[in-house]
Amino acid sequence: MKLYGYFRSSAAFRVRIALNLKGLSCETEVINLRTGDQSAGRYKSINPQGRVPALDIGGDVLVQSLAIIEYLNEVHPDPPLLPADAIGRARARGIANIIACDIHPLNNLAVLTYLGSRFKADQEAQNAWYRHWVAEGFAAVEAMLAGGRDTGRFCHGDTPGLADICLVPQVFNARRFDCPLDGYPTLMRVFAECMKLDAFQRAEPSKQPEAATIA
Repeated sequence: MKLYGYFRSSAAFRVRIALNLKGLSCETEVINLRTGDQSAGRYKSINPQGRVPALDIGGDVLVQSLAIIEYLNEVHPDPPLLPADAIGRARARGIANIIACDIHPLNNLAVLTYLGSRFKADQEAQNAWYRHWVAEGFAAVEAMLAGGRDTGRFCHGDTPGLADICLVPQVFNARRFDCPLDGYPTLMRVFAECMKLDAFQRAEPSKQPEAATIA
């Protein structure tokens, strides 16, 4: 397997966590989002959307982090990343989707860049936009976690799974943008539990080889 990613991409971060939890290793190639590698013809031939991550599994290329993670979970079922019961799986996917499908798409680099270039939003305005959507999503996740009977050490039960894989990178990004996080005690407790695990620690942006050389 070969993973195309970028150390600060929260979507690539998710896949790195999943690979670590599964005990899988793969070759990696850096796609520098700051210098436009994602728009270059070579990478567009790999992933026509020009986004990271992409996972090459021997000639077949998978895109979109949640699809990649679900593939890994199906092909390498131990340890499972989703609950055994249908309701539990739906709950875990719901939490993951609030983050990956609602918060993240509104705040990724392409959107922030477009806000600046098309609508002349300065850095302060872009940061306010970012914090607003994080607050909207995190408030919902906090309510689900705090009020959920299935919340345990992690988002769902006492083993890490898909929801945690999505939660941790979003918290890292929220901290980069100085988002207030005091209002989400359950969410942050789960985050702290995740970060006790080697699989999450090794996946974090600062631990990636390119972190030392890319601003």
